[in-house]
This record gives sequence, C-alpha cells and structure tokens, in this order.
Amino acid sequence: MIRTDDASDTVLWEVEDGVATLTLNRPETHNAQNLDMERRFQELLVRADDDPEVRAIIITGVGRSFSVGGDATMAKDIIKAGGWAESIPHPMAQFGISVRKPVVAAINGACAGGGLVWAISCDVRFAARGAKLSAAFPRRGCVAERGLSWTLPRLVGVGHASDLLLSGRTVTAEEAATMGLVNRAVAPEDLMAVAREWAVDAATNCAPTAMATIKRQLQEDSHGNFASALARAADEVLIATTGAGDFREGFMSFLERRPATFSPLPPHPGRGGTFTVPADLGSERDAIPNL
Repeated sequence: MIRTDDASDTVLWEVEDGVATLTLNRPETHNAQNLDMERRFQELLVRADDDPEVRAIIITGVGRSFSVGGDATMAKDIIKAGGWAESIPHPMAQFGISVRKPVVAAINGACAGGGLVWAISCDVRFAARGAKLSAAFPRRGCVAERGLSWTLPRLVGVGHASDLLLSGRTVTAEEAATMGLVNRAVAPEDLMAVAREWAVDAATNCAPTAMATIKRQLQEDSHGNFASALARAADEVLIATTGAGDFREGFMSFLERRPATFSPLPPHPGRGGTFTVPADLGSERDAIPNL
C-alpha cells in the first residue's frame, strides 16, 4: 500500500491492489471545494491516469460529507467583485469524464452543488444509505454549473434532471438509486468495501486499453445515432483484435482458466493544460479543463 505522506493535504492519495483512492480532506468545511483542493485533485487525477500501476480510481470524503460544493469564500469573492471575474478562478469542471480509467464515487455523506458535479463526472456511484444529495444551485441564486445541464439528463433522464435542477431539492441516497443518480445505496459501514470490490475487480480482470476505449465510446455515442455507434464499434473492434495484444491475452486466459495479464496504459500523450474530450461534446468542451 502506498499513501500520501502529508495528512494535511486537501486530497489524500492511497494505492492498493491497482486502485488509487483520492479522499477529499477538508472535514471541518464538509469537504467544500477551494482552489487548493481543486489543484490537488487535478494533480492526483493526472498522477492516477498516468501511473501504470493504477487501473481504477475511487473518490470519497473524510468525515460526514462527500463534498458540499464550493467554499463560501469563493462565493464571497464573487459578490465582492460584483460578479464573476477573470481574477476569480473557476472551479474545475468534469475531470472524471476525461480520465481514461474507471472512476468510482463512494459518496459517504452530503453531496451538493459542485460536489454533485464531481460525483456525476465519475463512471460509477455508490452512496451510503441516508446520504443527502442536491443540485442546490437555484437555492443559491445560481444556475446549473460545469455542464450539469448536459450530464445530468443523460444520467437520469430529462424528467428527473428537471426535478433536481429546477427545485434544488435534497434527495436521499435511497431515492437517488431509484432514479439512477447513484448505482446503489448501501449500508454506510459497507460503502468503501463495495466501492473497492467493484474497483479491484475492474483493475484485476479488465484490460486498461479496453476500458479507456469503452469510456470514450460511451461519451461519443451517448448523443449520436445507432448507425454511427455501429460504425465506430467496427473500427474499434478492428483495432482491438489486430495483433497479439490484449484481445489474444483475454481470450487465451479464459480458455486456459488463468488470470489475464493485460498491458498497462501508457502515460497520456501530449499532456497539456486542458483535458482532451470528444469534439462531439460541443461548446461544453471549452469549459472542461484537461488533465
């Protein structure tokens, strides 16, 4: 097990069994997001995405909350400036979407505003029973931030998205599970075990390149038509099955009844200051920082 050396970090880092756990660590503020936390979070997502030993990622929080969104200090700065200004850093956008590895949210408690945005940017969400989730924005006189009006309807449907975004009401993990906002609501004491079981299974048994490609397929095909999805799938299958790579290893390990040994992902090519996201995402892509 490898973990961060500094318990005062705003986000803690731990790696075990091929899974990196990023733990939001401002419990005194219910893990409210400030600039230090956002920078640290981005830094660790880059590290996890590029580390060949990491094949899946879990995000959770210290204390009673996952994250209640933006720190009140940031809101005060905006009010003091008379509105949003270039001098006020914009919170991070949908980072989890562009990480090539599967990202699991283990929602241990309150998850609101920007915290909900971070959770929704993950691929899979488990929540502790009784945890409360809320978009909250209209109750603070704000609007759907960071592409939430695009991501949320694709996750729960337009009806549920309208309910959550227009009312800003709070739902429990149990209700969130019925609408598809979280994959499963579990006993609080079982939350990390459930999240780790899913992440370790993916890290151990799934090919990193295949998972990265499937994440891209899900993003690109979620708003296209069936014909384009079929055409893209044919291209990807040709790439995946050419040569003696992961496809051969996966098939032969199944026939030989042994664990597969898949190739790790290489470091992200040409890592820059912003995430690379599919161009099909439209104008949202300009607002999505890149790992």
